[in-house]
This record gives sequence, structure tokens and C-alpha cells, in this order.
Amino acid sequence: MAAKIIGAVLASFAVAYACDTIISDKKIFGGSTPGTVSNKEWWEETDKKFQAWPRTAGPPVVMNPISRQNFIVKPSES
Repeated sequence: MAAKIIGAVLASFAVAYACDTIISDKKIFGGSTPGTVSNKEWWEETDKKFQAWPRTAGPPVVMNPISRQNFIVKPSES
């Protein structure tokens, strides 16, 4: 019984991976990767913009707009 459940779970992961690869990576429905994702210059300018925002309280943070997470920046030694 447990073997059937484990086999079914593994099979569902394989089907999900195959569907994701075909739809997202092979782009069977057309489309292309946006320039904002593939353009390194855009990413650098966006990062500069986020770092230029004034902070009113707390330590400086690095804002990651993709994952919406903030990371505390340690002062660089220069």
C-alpha cells in the first residue's frame, strides 16, 4: 500500500516537472522572456534605484523586488 502511495507521489512530481519544463522553458504557447528579467543592465539600474531610497529608521537593507525579501547590509570595508 505504501509503495503505491510513494509511487503515485513520485509520478505526480514527474508529471508536474514535465509540464513546467514544456510550458515555461520550451514556451509552447509562445511568448518570450521579458527584457527586465534577462537584461543585466536593467537589473543593475533597478538595484541602484532601490538603494537610493531614503531610509527613516532601522539599519540599511537590500531590497529584492523579485522575492520581496529584505536582507540587512553589513558595512563594506573599503
